[in-house]
Amino acid sequence: MARLSQQYRVKQSLRLLGIALLMIAFSVSARGVYQSDEAFLNEAFNNEVPRSKVVWNKGELRQAISTILGHDYAGLRIRYWKDNNRSSWILEEIGKEKPITFGVIISDGKVEQVKVLAFRESRGDEIRHPAFTRQFEQAELESNQLNRQVDGISGATMSVRAMTVVVTLALYLAESISTE
Repeated sequence: MARLSQQYRVKQSLRLLGIALLMIAFSVSARGVYQSDEAFLNEAFNNEVPRSKVVWNKGELRQAISTILGHDYAGLRIRYWKDNNRSSWILEEIGKEKPITFGVIISDGKVEQVKVLAFRESRGDEIRHPAFTRQFEQAELESNQLNRQVDGISGATMSVRAMTVVVTLALYLAESISTE
């Protein structure tokens, strides 16, 4: 009887260990660098990346950026790349706890493409898939908000929010530099 009890405990311990290993594997599987900033820019501009420019985060622009993000933007400058009517932005926003790096291309005041370049959270990386990012294509600003509803992903609420505010910010910033 004692031997059966010991075997049962060993089996239970192995099951728990297996579950723990699966949970660990799942939690680290979402993290990763999917594309470097340089590769994104080369792709966006057909390997002819224009010289970067900056937008200074001050005054009314700073207030508008804070309103869009729901918090102050950390940097004093926001770097972008522009060629004619297309601009490219590499921006970060906190998902649940860690920053997510996004690449956004704006053309003629509309979203041409959005990509997750680096994801550091333990879950929510489903936002990187084209099935999700396509819903941002051709989105525009109306009263400093996206002109469409973005469908969420169960379990990725904070990642969806991060992408939505970054796309909104990129559209706003592209609009603010459109007179250059």
